[in-house]
Amino acid sequence: MTDLLLFGRSSSQYTRLARMVAIEAGVPVVLRPIFDLGSLDPASYGENPALKMPVLVDERGPLFGTENVCRELAGRSKRSDVVMRGEVGDRLVANAEELALHVMASDVAVVLARLGSERPPLKALRSIELCLDWLDARLDGLLATLPPRKTSFVEIALFCATTHLPFREVMDVARWTSLGRFCARFAERESASQTPYAFDRE
Repeated sequence: MTDLLLFGRSSSQYTRLARMVAIEAGVPVVLRPIFDLGSLDPASYGENPALKMPVLVDERGPLFGTENVCRELAGRSKRSDVVMRGEVGDRLVANAEELALHVMASDVAVVLARLGSERPPLKALRSIELCLDWLDARLDGLLATLPPRKTSFVEIALFCATTHLPFREVMDVARWTSLGRFCARFAERESASQTPYAFDRE
């Protein structure tokens, strides 16, 4: 095997996070779109028995989970340009990492509820708002705490999460102005411009 295969979807914030880390790390991956999320066949998900994405497949087989995939990709980099979760010992960074991932998970819960014709869970929506309030108020301090001249897992996760909410019509994020300015700047990065949200078609 020569290509690193990434099973996921262009509309998925988790897949985009992994793809952006790959680009920032200078590690080429080939996206294998999962067209049918209703599939019950692990082969559709790179042999992940949890039927979840993303999954990275290399010469050693499949690797499950967004953080595992991102760490593998960052570890393959010759540039060491991506600061992964837990590598900065500041509590502000640790809390921001946790909340960014919580926003992503809550976003998925809302989307899945709507797909199932259920009312979006109010607690999930409220927790997204509260997390964005917290992150927006502390964003400048967070960015100042991160290592200069590099990018980080938390920045990419924040970008993916904040831009996914309006893409899936979960929430208008215009009121969080600091996050909005950050996302506008981050969108100019090659990793962002090469991985726009889109719905894959067979």
